[in-house]
Parts: sequence; C-alpha cells; structure tokens
Amino acid sequence: MRETALYIVPTPIGNLDDITLRALQVLQEVDTVLAEDTRKSGILLKHYNISKPLKSYHQFNEHKVLSSLISKLKAGEKLALITDAGTPAISDPGYLLVRECLKEEINVETLPGATAFVPALVNSGLPCDRFVFEGFLPQKKGRQSKMEALRLEPRTMVFFESPHRISKTLHQLAEVLGGDRKAAISRELTKIHEENIQGTLQSLAENYQDKKVKGEIVLVVAGNGN
Repeated sequence: MRETALYIVPTPIGNLDDITLRALQVLQEVDTVLAEDTRKSGILLKHYNISKPLKSYHQFNEHKVLSSLISKLKAGEKLALITDAGTPAISDPGYLLVRECLKEEINVETLPGATAFVPALVNSGLPCDRFVFEGFLPQKKGRQSKMEALRLEPRTMVFFESPHRISKTLHQLAEVLGGDRKAAISRELTKIHEENIQGTLQSLAENYQDKKVKGEIVLVVAGNGN
C-alpha cells in the first residue's frame, strides 16, 4: 500500500467541537496545510494548538499552484487540504488537486467528517433514501433551464444558497416547481443561531420575502410526487 501523501480533511461547519480525533491527528502530522482562507483556518488550528505552515489554496489560484503542489507531493511531503468549513471539493476547491494526484499515482486519503447538506437533509423531514445534491444554482446563464430540468426530478433535491439570493431562489422555484412543493431551509447549522424551517416553497418564499438573513443556507426541496 502506497503511503498517503495528500489528506482531504473535513473541518467544522460552525461548532469547532465537530472535528474528529483522526482529523486532528492528521493535521498534527502533515508538513503543510492547504487552506481556502489561511486566516479562518489559522483560528481553527490555534484552537487545537496545532502549529503547521499554512498555504493558500482556493478557486482563484488552484490552477496556478497545482504543478508546484504535485512536485512537493512527489518529493515526499505530506499535505492536508481543508476549506473554510465542511468537506473539501463539495462546492469548494479540491476536485482539481485530487484528480491530478490520482493521475500522477499519488495516494489520496479522504477522511469522513462534517458537511452541511447531510444534517439539513435529515432535518427536512423529506425522503433521505434517494436524493440529488445540486450545490449552487447558476446565478445567471442557464439558471431558468436548470430549474426547468429539475421540475420532474423524483428524488429529494439539496441546494446551497447565499443569504442575499435565497428569497429570489425560493420565488423562482415556486414558479417552476409549484408553490405547494414541500421544502425546508437550514441556516447557520451547528451555530448559536441555527435555524431549521419546514414548509412549502411558497410559504418559505413569503417568510424570506423582506427578511435580511446571514450565514450559509441549505435548501432541501421535495422531489416530484413526494
């Protein structure tokens, strides 16, 4: 078995206690930690008294630094990839680096851990046995056609959305999928002001009509016929 060179390490989505013992062990043992925002990740590492070099790795530089990271891994360095919150590569940077490592036969090990859509899906009260994760809807081009394509999707659908777009998204989905379609919103998961609301797309759209909200949002929508 090849020795692992790259570790994909999930980090808490809010509550800093939601990290595994194994994740802490890996972060203590690697040579360098690749972080989406070194300032935010520095807070996490300091909280657990972990002192490791932090290197920026985010959507704006991932192509630029890829070759140098592969060279470091081939030279025997051990790297851990983390994001601001949750599991890397789930609507966050990570896919490109993992793909390149596998192409170069560099061993990759992904640890289990926090991700926002799982607790949101379970909290929704909607069927969890079959679901589709859609991440963020397109902001402009292809947005309407994407919603239309999901109109007859039978599985529960899970979306990420920003607080300043959630009202618009709920109204648009209500128009395309039907206002009586069951849905749920989870916001600020694991944090002090965690919010979980269930209803219909129409009722949720009305609830968030003129409401200013903060924090990360997970929107769960029932599949067609559920």
